[in-house]
Amino acid sequence: MGTKAEKAKELFEQGYNCSQAVLGAFCEDLGMDFETAMKLSSSFGGGMGRMREVCGAVSGLFMAAGLKYGYNSPEDTEGKAKHYKLIQNLADAFKQKNGSIICRELLGQDAKGNSHIPEKRTDEYYKKRPCSELVKDAALIFEEILKNK
Repeated sequence: MGTKAEKAKELFEQGYNCSQAVLGAFCEDLGMDFETAMKLSSSFGGGMGRMREVCGAVSGLFMAAGLKYGYNSPEDTEGKAKHYKLIQNLADAFKQKNGSIICRELLGQDAKGNSHIPEKRTDEYYKKRPCSELVKDAALIFEEILKNK
């Protein structure tokens, strides 16, 4: 396992949400201070505010990719297309490993989340959730991209 993947898992197990854990593992490499990274990614935990939509680990992965490889001009249609291709490739890599990028599917839930209240982080919480592994997977995918680009 890569060092950033270990860091992402560690951050999640400290209580940061999935998105924060992934972006936080890379923030210094991306020129972002930790506090800003935590605030920026705070909305995406629990599949976007506990709505169980796109997995927070995937959102963190996409934010890291945007900070490293994103475009910044509305006229840069080539850069935009290239970046969207990267994002789709990252999503595909995560899907291949985990079967989905949708939080509720990864958690084995049928319905969207309906509570804004986060669950308490207990030993039982960590035993029943795949999230530690999902943040690790997302970070490993980004580590590979950084190594190969």
